[in-house]
Formats: sequence, structure tokens, C-alpha cells
Amino acid sequence: MKVLVAVKRVIDYNVKVRVKADNTDVDLTNVKMAMNPFCEIAVEEAVRLKERGVASEIVAVTVGPKAAQEQLRTALALGADRAIHIETDDKVESAVAAKLLAKVVEEEQPGLTLLGKQAIDTDNNQTGQMLAALTGQPQGTFASEIQVEDDKLRVTREIDGGLQTLELSLPAVVTTDLRLNEPRYAKLPDIMKAKKKTIDTKSPSDLGVETSANVELLKVETPAEREGGVKVSSVDELVDKLKNEAKVIS
Repeated sequence: MKVLVAVKRVIDYNVKVRVKADNTDVDLTNVKMAMNPFCEIAVEEAVRLKERGVASEIVAVTVGPKAAQEQLRTALALGADRAIHIETDDKVESAVAAKLLAKVVEEEQPGLTLLGKQAIDTDNNQTGQMLAALTGQPQGTFASEIQVEDDKLRVTREIDGGLQTLELSLPAVVTTDLRLNEPRYAKLPDIMKAKKKTIDTKSPSDLGVETSANVELLKVETPAEREGGVKVSSVDELVDKLKNEAKVIS
């Protein structure tokens, strides 16, 4: 079974995000970039499926600027066999990313497509669901466990109050959640080997997809600083502050 894994280039989660002085966007000048953490989980799951003899080939795919090949090389170092780069400098919305990935799914015909449940930059949690709709494939979101049995896929997902288990027919689309696995670190020999692996570069026009945006970014602001807490001497004082200052009770 071929497994297609989508990865995204984002600001490294250890980096403090800075906003441009004119509030038009996030400042990416000299900022360390990395693979989206949820995408790392998706790559790790694909590699584990291959190690168990379930997957025969892992194909990593990303949409983004030329620099995004760095994240594809990371996926290759972690165990992907080859990679596809849909190169564009445009800002790609979830719907456009889903359309581009749908074209790749159509070309590659994977038995399973894995994506992180969301990216830590936009936090939209949309691309996987949209991809499933565009391809007409069953979907399992927020997966905390994946089991492949013959031509069926069992996906355990976390919901309010417990766990839900779905049985999906393959091919299918699955988005990965935090507790699915713990991604491994790439070893130096694998990093060196990854430099020789194939990256197939395409453009959105090659796939017949327009990247024009339907959503306009108006303004980006830094969140307001949290105020320090205060100590109260009695329950009555606490209730008074919650009612009259915080206005969270009436």
C-alpha cells in the first residue's frame, strides 16, 4: 500500500513569533522554520506502517516556496521514499491546498493519505476534511490510533467524554492527533541519504489549480499581555471581583 503524507513548513514551535511593525503579517526575517509538529506525527505513522509491512512506499508532499524542500528532506530522512514539491510563493489557503493535494492523490493513487490535524501557524484544521470531500474518500480525523486490517482501516479518535472507533474502507484520508505517536529524530546517515532522494517539483498550473486567495488578511496583532493574578482575603471579595471586575458571573 502506498501512503501519501502531506507536510507543511511553519515557524519552529520554539520560536517566539514577531509581528511586523505595520501589522500586515508575521515577521519571518531570519526566523527558524520547521516541519509542522502534527505533520511530523503523520510522517512517523507512515514510517511505522512501513516497518510493520503494511505500507510499501511513502511519498511526502508539500505546498510552498522553494525553501520548503528543507522540510521534504526532513521527511525523506525520517523514512519517506520520495517527495513531491508543489512550488509556489503565493499564500495558500486550506481550500487551495486541498485542491492541490487532491490532484496529487489522483495521480499517485495512494491507499492512505495522512495529514496533521492542523498547522500551528493558521490553526485552521480544514485541509484534511476538504481533501476527503474533494476525493470522495472516507475520513478519520484526530486519530490517536490507526490499525490496518486487510482493506479496512480502524481509526480511534478522541472525542468529548471518551474515544470513538471508526472503520473506514481504503483508500481513505486520516488526520493525526497529538497522542498517535512520538516522532523519532532523523539519524545523521539518513540525513545524508535523504540528500540523494528524489524530489519531483511541480507548479500549481501543472496541476490545473488557481492559487488566488478568497480570504483577505486585514491585520495581525500581538495578543494582549496577561495581567498578573491577585490574592483575595475572603470568598466574598473573590465573588465581588468576579462579578464587578471580571464580570464573569452575575
